[in-house]
Parts: sequence; C-alpha cells; structure tokens
Amino acid sequence: MSGGMRGVVFDGKAVQVVGDLEIRDPGPGEVMVAVGAAGLCHSDLSVIDGTIPFPSPVVLGHEGAGVVEAVGAGVAHVVPGDQVSLSTIANCGACAECGRGRPTMCRKAIGMPGQPFSRRGGEPLYQFASTSTFAERTIVKAVQAVKIPNDIPLTSAALIGCGVVTGVGAALNRAKVGLGDTVVVIGTGGIGLNVIQGARIAGASAIVAVDSNPAKEAVARQFGATHFLPSADDADAVRAILPTGADHAFECVGRTELIRQAIDLLDRHGQAVLLGVPAATAEASFLVSSMYLDKSILGCRYGSSRPQRDIALYAELYREGRLLLDELVTETYPVEDFAKAADDAHHGRVARGVLTF
Repeated sequence: MSGGMRGVVFDGKAVQVVGDLEIRDPGPGEVMVAVGAAGLCHSDLSVIDGTIPFPSPVVLGHEGAGVVEAVGAGVAHVVPGDQVSLSTIANCGACAECGRGRPTMCRKAIGMPGQPFSRRGGEPLYQFASTSTFAERTIVKAVQAVKIPNDIPLTSAALIGCGVVTGVGAALNRAKVGLGDTVVVIGTGGIGLNVIQGARIAGASAIVAVDSNPAKEAVARQFGATHFLPSADDADAVRAILPTGADHAFECVGRTELIRQAIDLLDRHGQAVLLGVPAATAEASFLVSSMYLDKSILGCRYGSSRPQRDIALYAELYREGRLLLDELVTETYPVEDFAKAADDAHHGRVARGVLTF
C-alpha cells in the first residue's frame, strides 16, 4: 500500500487536487506504475460536466505513461524500472474477440470499474477508464502496460495510449487507408491531427484537413495535411481538390451535420469513419441512395487497436521521426495546476495539455 499520493479526484460535484490518496498493492496479473505524465483528454472533462456518466468519487485521467514500480504474480513482460505507455483497454485476453485480435471488442474491457484507490482512512475511489492516470501511482492489468524504449520522453509517451492510438489507429486499422488513397479529416484537434498523420504514414496522396479555425492550418500541415479548408460545405472547393470525392472521410468533431458532410464527400467505395462523440441520443441522417455505390459508414472504438502491438509500433515510428508526438504537447502543467489545464483545454487554447508529477 502506497499512501500520501497527489491526485485529481471528482466527487460527483467538484474536482480537487488532493494529497492523501492511497493505493493498494498490485494483485496477480497487475502492474503498479509510477505515472510520469498524463494527457488531459476531452473525456476527462466530459466526466466532470456530466456528459459521460461515471460513478464517483473517482480518480480521473486515462492517458499516461510512467515507470513500472511493482508487478503482481504472473507478470513477466515488464519488470520494475521499465518505461511503459498505458492502454485503457483492460481486455481479458481469453474470449473469442480477444482471440481473433479484437481487444477493443472484448466485453470485459468495459465493465464495473475497480476501486484500487482510497483517501487516507476513508472511502474507496473508483478508477476511471481502467487507468486513472491523474495520480502519482496507478494499478493496471498486465495487458494494459506496454513496454516502450526508455529514451522516449514521458510527456510525449503519455499521449500514445489515447489520442494517438485512436486517431492513427482509425486511419491504419479501421479505415485501412491505402497507398495513394484520398482522405478528408473534419476537425483538427488531438484526434484529427493523429488521423492526419496516420493517413500520411499510410501513404495517402491527398489529405484535406477541414477546420473552422484558420489558426489550425499550420499544425494540420505539419502533421501531414496537403490541403486545408475552413468548411466542407463549399462543394466547389472540395471538388477542386478531390474531383470524384474522398476514399475516406473522418468526422472528428461529433456534430451530426458534419457526419452528413463526411458521407456526402465520399467517392464510390468510399467510407466515412465516425470518431467524434455527439450526445448519446443524437441521430444522424443520410440519403440512402447515396450509399449504393459500395459506400460505408464505420464506427470506431479506440482506433480498433491492438495495444501491445500498436503502442510499441507507434513508439518505434516516433523514434524514426515518422510519428509526431512532441508537437502534440502544447503545454505541460504540474498536477497542482489541474484547474488551469482544464480551463485551457475547455477553451481550446491547447491541442493537448499534459500533467506532470
């Protein structure tokens, strides 16, 4: 049991940075990680504002990297001292979906969250997204800890486990963007930028970034966009770049009218990939006749990733200079400054803010 830790706790009403967290020792098949850096993702804010219902009190955070501090019985793929990036997919490894290489579809990967934390002498706290990276230490299942080279800065490594696997994986695993394909990416936040660089790594011939904020153009091009448009509404502007439409269109904002735009931009045999998250009850519409030429609409969870393979691959691509991570980190904050980090993220001042411990 480790005590006296700092962490970010949401009690159902308010968020506070506390200094009296305690965490139990790792059990069989578990790994204790000393968190070095944790990205502040929109999903964390969604718990606070109630968009994502989650039991409380809860230790927030789900995007992070750190150093293995202790391992439970039966864990052999990492040892204390190893640097790891964390996956939020606590898949069982033994069901039919895991067996066919689809850990994100494992029915045990999302369930009742555990309660490895408590306040000193007080009640247990829930774990968010099976990770809770906004704490000095956390406990994950062995399958969630992916060993990465020790020379990758933790602030950059932190982002691999959520924003990068989601965006890059959507391009490489779900859409399977091919060499020479054409791609439209609507929304160039953290996820959109990673879709863009996933498409670039795949060898797409044209990558059209769409964002209503013109200030996003420079970073979109840095990540691999070949064109930038303020809106996908302007059919002539899109057609000037993609005369027959796009092979792949990714909606990364979560607005139903943009989902419709993504579908309308498709070429024959094109596919629209939905990554943005609108309200749970939101409905989108499309012209049925527009789908007949072998078009598809694809949902995507966590980049359809296989974390042990993909996170290790992305770490290697980063070392080769082919995958950008440092450029995603707009600002770092000590965990005590969580309120400022959340405010900056809420107002769109940062692509990704990263908390450090």
